[in-house]
Amino acid sequence: MEFTTGASSLLLGLLLPLLFSVDAVSAAQKFGINYGQIANNLPDPTQVAGLLQSLNVNKVKLYDADPKVLTSFANTGVEFIIAIGNENLQSMASNPGAARQWVSQHVQPFIPSTRITCITVGNEVFSGNDTGMMASLLPAMKAIYAAVGDLGLGGQVTVSSAHSVNVLATSFPPSSGVFREDLAQYIQPLLDFHGQTRSPFLINAYPFFAYKASPGSVSLPYVLFEPNPGVRDPNTNLSYDNMLYAQIDAVYAAMKAMGHTDIGVRISETGWPSKGDEDEFGATVENAAAYNGNLMQRIAMNQGTPLKPDVPIDVFVFALFNEDMKPGPTSERNYGLFYPNGSPVYAINTGTGGVSGRTGPFDPYSGQSMFSSASRLADQGLRLRRVRAYDVWDWGGCPTRGIIPLNFLHTYHAEEKDSPTTVSSMRSMRPGGWPVTGTGGD
Repeated sequence: MEFTTGASSLLLGLLLPLLFSVDAVSAAQKFGINYGQIANNLPDPTQVAGLLQSLNVNKVKLYDADPKVLTSFANTGVEFIIAIGNENLQSMASNPGAARQWVSQHVQPFIPSTRITCITVGNEVFSGNDTGMMASLLPAMKAIYAAVGDLGLGGQVTVSSAHSVNVLATSFPPSSGVFREDLAQYIQPLLDFHGQTRSPFLINAYPFFAYKASPGSVSLPYVLFEPNPGVRDPNTNLSYDNMLYAQIDAVYAAMKAMGHTDIGVRISETGWPSKGDEDEFGATVENAAAYNGNLMQRIAMNQGTPLKPDVPIDVFVFALFNEDMKPGPTSERNYGLFYPNGSPVYAINTGTGGVSGRTGPFDPYSGQSMFSSASRLADQGLRLRRVRAYDVWDWGGCPTRGIIPLNFLHTYHAEEKDSPTTVSSMRSMRPGGWPVTGTGGD
């Protein structure tokens, strides 16, 4: 269902208090959002521009370079990451002219009215088995980088690529993080490029898949940023109270093992689905609200990871809208913070004390007349009790609470139990729904 003109003007005036508490605006100003469009019922980009301005979200990541979106956000101050699909890599790697033409067509006309700050070349290329595409990634990135410089945009636009956490062979303890041996020939020169161009290394990380794989063995509070005993890295003595930060520090360790301490890590995708199939354990509105709400609290605090406490985490949440045309399990269509009609899928839980100073979940319906009674009844799931502790297993096989099996927690692979890798590789389809070697849709 599309926005109506009247509803749109009302919506833009109410959305900020609906989704976030006023005290949590500082978090909204510091996190980015993935704006996917695999749906047939999304609002016009001009309305989306107003929506994001009302939320004080000033960073957006696209999965293409949609000119209508870029035009709609002109003069808003919103920073954009735009993307080149995997299907273009080999042609750009072999033909620098194609890269220059792409930049001149998809970037140059929109700057400076629209703030394009980064181009991602390909998405999760190393998660597939197309070695030709893998070999083409860095040459394509170099061609785009050269084109950006030739067109006078080098001081404004960086060049990167997004990778799944499954580029790691080991992710726990974080200090032992290393890249997969079969990818070393591609990743070493890629890191050299990032170091030379001072561009970030982008990671798509989803602790949800760890919990989905084995809800009886993975601590729900640990993956949701909620109170838990945490786990200690025996090599550094650093303590981790959530999986996402451990994954980030594992990437830092892997880069250090390849001789690089000069590259920043940016989370280009993370999120939690509000709905899933019967076997998609943990895909609920309660958990989605907890994951994103608790993450936003930490962003608002300028919190860094245990390894890099003075470097605030840089995160793009997946995703802005539920997208009804994505293939795959039900969860793929339910990562959005909003329904396509602009109403929030759930209230963001601002926690107890801390950044927001509030206690309990923020109620989006309190004092508001925007939603019908039917809408309120449909969203009663927001009031359901959240389970805060799950049985997990220690190394001795004894059931207990709060003890997290370190290697299992971070490296268990649901589909290939005999060949464990990092948790994120459990997805054959990323939250964008397309195969990782496909057309680059979100």
